Amino acid sequence: GASPAPHAEVLEVIADNLEEEGYTLEIVEYNDYILPNTGVSEGDLDANYFQHITYMNDFNEENGTHLVSVAKIHYEPMGIYAGKDKSATLENIAEGAVIAVPNDTTNEARALQLLAAQGLIELPEDAGLTATPKDITSNPHNIEFTEVEAAAVPSMLSDVDFAVINGNYALSAGLTEDDSLAFEAADSLGAQTYPNVLVVKEGNENNEAVQKLVKALTSEECRAFIEETYKGMVVPVF
Repeated sequence: GASPAPHAEVLEVIADNLEEEGYTLEIVEYNDYILPNTGVSEGDLDANYFQHITYMNDFNEENGTHLVSVAKIHYEPMGIYAGKDKSATLENIAEGAVIAVPNDTTNEARALQLLAAQGLIELPEDAGLTATPKDITSNPHNIEFTEVEAAAVPSMLSDVDFAVINGNYALSAGLTEDDSLAFEAADSLGAQTYPNVLVVKEGNENNEAVQKLVKALTSEECRAFIEETYKGMVVPVF
């Protein structure tokens, strides 16, 4: 189970390698964050590759599932993008500007931390990656937040002033780092905390097919593809 970009695209690249090892890789694409995890939990999928590890941990806690990471593959920097007025900048942000952000806990906090890094809002020092709009201590521009599912944020661009978008959904929407007004730094808390991982159901970590998949995903061929194809929108961590 995988998001279309970059996850499914990366998996397509390694399919031939797995074929040589005697395994056929069937890639099932999803545009949400729930079904790939329930699919693994219920045994309909052997693995998924679409989420960061913090989201996986939260999903386990909220749903009583037993998903585990078997490899850290990459991280996807979040970006802030102009909405209905493509000439808008963060320096001239309007009073009462509306910004679309993901509505799940981990990604919303990451989005708010990125906005805080640009000086648009202030958060408590200990807010970390559980911050919500209720935690904002200073909002000088009276920014309003539209909270929607992460996958739907790009579709909100024509209706809001700005949007904070996850890297994979930015890619799917045809956006690049050059289109962003601000980009999550490689040493940011979000980037360090949110590596995208290959996930299986607990107990399947040492399955031979899973280990072959790990080997293929962490190969130099895979690294080169990620670096050459996504040019900073997706960054290998292996």
